[in-house]
Parts: sequence; structure tokens; C-alpha cells
Amino acid sequence: MTDNPSFVLRSIEDVAYEQRPIPEISDREVLVEVKKTGICGSDVHYYVHGRIGDFVVKDPMVLGHESSGIISKVGAKVKHVKVGDRVAIEPGSTCRVCDMCKSGRYNLCPDIVFAATPPYDGTLGRYYRVLGDLTYSLPENLTLEDGAMMEPLSVGVHSVATLGGFRHNQSVVVFGCGPVGLLCMAVAKALGAKRIIAVDIVPSRLEFAKSYAGSETYLPPAPEKDESKIDYSLRNAENMKKTLGIEDRGPNSINLVVEASGAEVSIQTGLYVVGTGGSYVQVGMGSPNVNINLTMVMTKELSFKGSFRYGPGDYPLAIALVAQGKIDLKPLVTHRYAFDEAIVAFKATRQGKSDDGKGVIKAIISGPDVSVTDA
Repeated sequence: MTDNPSFVLRSIEDVAYEQRPIPEISDREVLVEVKKTGICGSDVHYYVHGRIGDFVVKDPMVLGHESSGIISKVGAKVKHVKVGDRVAIEPGSTCRVCDMCKSGRYNLCPDIVFAATPPYDGTLGRYYRVLGDLTYSLPENLTLEDGAMMEPLSVGVHSVATLGGFRHNQSVVVFGCGPVGLLCMAVAKALGAKRIIAVDIVPSRLEFAKSYAGSETYLPPAPEKDESKIDYSLRNAENMKKTLGIEDRGPNSINLVVEASGAEVSIQTGLYVVGTGGSYVQVGMGSPNVNINLTMVMTKELSFKGSFRYGPGDYPLAIALVAQGKIDLKPLVTHRYAFDEAIVAFKATRQGKSDDGKGVIKAIISGPDVSVTDA
């Protein structure tokens, strides 16, 4: 192909298709012809608000970072993939020389170049240039849609396996049944969870979590009039423990809580619910300032960790779990759109449902001139 049509965010709620130059690659890079791209909540946030925290869209930016495609060109020093290979793209290039990179925590590199994070362009075009070692060959039994889903799945792997240290026959509670929360449940199930409990305020989401991950479900009660958030969360946690037979210690305790909603009351409830000596991982982004019972965190000696993207080994494990049939990504892809329907896909994801009323879990946009039915 000799052109590179791209889906560009120009300002808040102002997007357009533009021709961008086809990138030139270095010896250590590859050029990927992008075939499938999932819409992430961060993409929608930039579209609606023009910023996430300190990351502000000041210049036109190509959206998208959950992508897969086919290798179009290969740099001279790239040996593990070749032209024509189907690959999943890890969309964050790091400096390789800072302390974080050298210590194996490259996702914390201060100079990371991450797709569709200002000021860097994303993957919603025909071509995307990336360091060769950030492309992962897809086994024959995986589709390109599966490949695009490896990015959010790697977030789940990082939260549950890498940071949470989750092991066979342990119990986990996941707050929030959006895509990341569901994938965290899927990872826990694949790792041999004894018990998975899904928490959400939307009954339909809980029903999906139950059918998808085999989870137990918990629907929190409504707050009482004039009840503070922390008082509500304590009451909610006690009700949750009583309803589901959760204890603070022993075989009926919770080994890991993963908070994937960002809601303050979910954070508070999760810290009350996790067992003594257990682990808590925060992956959902919400208000930057929340009120928590720090004394309880200390006396229960909880391991409290923030989860940010993914790091070494997360993509390979994600691919392996799907290739081995331990995780099925297909039920999560509820909507598929052609490249020229990208704005419709963004609006549906923003609304949480398409015009026909069907709820959106994950929308996939095909690349330019790629059919929505192509695998």
C-alpha cells in the first residue's frame, strides 16, 4: 500500500481522517500493517476531555493502541519476525537505559513513548512503526482480533499474576466488570482460582461476569441518606462478608483484591474485604484523592500496589493463556466496525451501547481496507 490513512483527534470531540506519511524504520524496528484495533477507555477519555491527568492533547494525535497486524517491513537487526508474520503490538517503547528499564520495570520508564498518549501518535492508521522486540508472533490458533485483545489482557496479567502474585487455589475479589475487570477474572480463572467474586453496581454486568468467568457476584446496596463514603464502605464490606461467607483469616479469606473501577467506595470496601496479610492491586483510574483506613492497612499488613500498564513477560503469558485455551477472548468482542466507521465506534463505546441498544464490552475497528469479518 502506498498511503497511510489515519484516524486523528484534532481537539475535543473533533476527529478526522488524514493521510500521514508512511514511517521509515531503523535497523531495530518493524513496520506493521495494522489490521485490528480495540478501543480503550483512555482513547475515549482523550476524545471527550482532551487529557488524562498531566497528559494533554496539544497537537493532532492519531488514536488507538490496542492493535495487531501483519509485518510489512523488517529492520536489518530484527531476527525473530519476518514480513508476513501476524503479530500483537506492545505499544510502549522505552529508553532501555534508565534505572527502571534496567531493573525490569520498563513500564515505569520516564521517557516511554506510548501510542496515543500525547504527544505520540497511536495505531489507528494503515501503518505503525515499532521496535521489533515489541511485536509478538501470534500462534496459528489465534486470530488478529485475539491479537488486538492482548493489550488489555496484558493489563490483567500484570495486575493479577505479576503484581498480585496470584496462585492456584486462592480467592480473588474484582471490583468493576468492565473489560479490564473481566480480563482480571479470566486470568485468575486460568491460574486456577478457588473462588472469583465479581462486584459491580450494574446487574447485567454481573450476569456477564458470572457466565464468562464463572464468578460469584455481589451487588452492593444503595447508600443511606447522609451516610459518609467510608461509613457506607464499612457497612457494604460487612454485608458482603456475611452474604458470601468471607472471613478475615483462613481458607475462607480473600487472598487478592483487584480494584478495576476507580470508585472511592470500591477502594474502601476492597481494603476492608481483603484478608489479613493479603494483597490489594489498584488498576482502575478514578479520583486521585481517596480516604482510606490506613491503620487497618498497617495492622492487616496488606500489600498495596498500583498497577500501570504491563511489563516483562506479561504479553508472552497473555498469548500463552489464550493459545492454550485457558482464556477465551471472543465473548468480550461485542462490536465490530470498519475503519471508516471509527467515529461511530467511539460514540458507542462512550455511551456504553450502540444505537440498537446492545451493550458494549469491547469494540474492534478494522484497519483501512480490512473487512470486519477478516480474522
